[in-house]
Amino acid sequence: MEKFADEALIEVFSGSGGNGCVAFRREKYVPRGGPAGGDGGKGGDVIFVVRRNLRTLAHLKYNPFFKAENGRDGAGSGRYGRQGMDVRIPVPPGTLLKDGETGELIRDFGKQDKDFVFLKGGTGGWGNIHFKSSVQQAPRRALPGKRGEHRVLRVELQLLADIGFVGLPNAGKSSLLNRFTNARPKIAPYPFTTKIPNLGVLSLDNQDIILADIPGLMEGASLGVGLGIRFLKHIARTTALAFLIDLSEDMYYEAFSTVYQELAAFSLELTQKPRVLVGTKLDIPGAADRLAQLKKAYPEEKVLGISVFSGVGIPELAAFMGTLVCLPDTSSEEGQDL
Repeated sequence: MEKFADEALIEVFSGSGGNGCVAFRREKYVPRGGPAGGDGGKGGDVIFVVRRNLRTLAHLKYNPFFKAENGRDGAGSGRYGRQGMDVRIPVPPGTLLKDGETGELIRDFGKQDKDFVFLKGGTGGWGNIHFKSSVQQAPRRALPGKRGEHRVLRVELQLLADIGFVGLPNAGKSSLLNRFTNARPKIAPYPFTTKIPNLGVLSLDNQDIILADIPGLMEGASLGVGLGIRFLKHIARTTALAFLIDLSEDMYYEAFSTVYQELAAFSLELTQKPRVLVGTKLDIPGAADRLAQLKKAYPEEKVLGISVFSGVGIPELAAFMGTLVCLPDTSSEEGQDL
């Protein structure tokens, strides 16, 4: 399987501050020079930064330790130690930062994409230059730097997309994504070709719509059948869903209800999102009649037919997707944090 990772357990360390220095002026003709020990430098911070070119947490899963640099110790002649270098940890949009032990949410990078200073480096210790007084002209005292902090974090990814493609295996989700975008997902005429979520951008006249192709579901997916429901969390934040139904399959009539029930078993909020039913492979003989039967079976749903091969219905579907992402999302924000 491709190196896709949507969860990672990492350890982060901020840098310790440098120690203060005990030193005195040693110059010719200055026999009793005063204190001249400089302060230690501050330790480096742990900073999370959002990188929009990232789509996975593989770089964290396979390299789970991040440590900022310690501050340097102070030196004589009033020289301050150098500040430690920060460690900057890149994450993709949609990342959730949680406490590794309690699971408490610390930061949601789906809502905020500014740099996040998670752990501050330790402050540097004072050199003896700070301890001179009228009664202590030659202090031999300096402070150690403050130690850095250590935390264990669980990092989870929920891909950010406008419309999620869901359906049974081999329903044509990857082919449609390929037609709309340049995502180039793996396509083959057998089930479970898609084993990881794929993203693509559909560019319309005045908007870009992010599409997500989710690995196919099977009846019993909520119980672990097939690929199970591992990737369903990636459509938790989508604005809308497109249910793809293979009109060439004899079980086309039950496909929508099967997928709908599996989504409901995972989260009722997913079933409340705006949606469209898309009958695929309309170029296959008899598919037009099946599309008509599908529309008759679900009169309350928006049902469109397409053929990726011939292009029939593709412009109409693209236009309707543009209207879908402008609709308000009726699912609660709390329910989306699956």
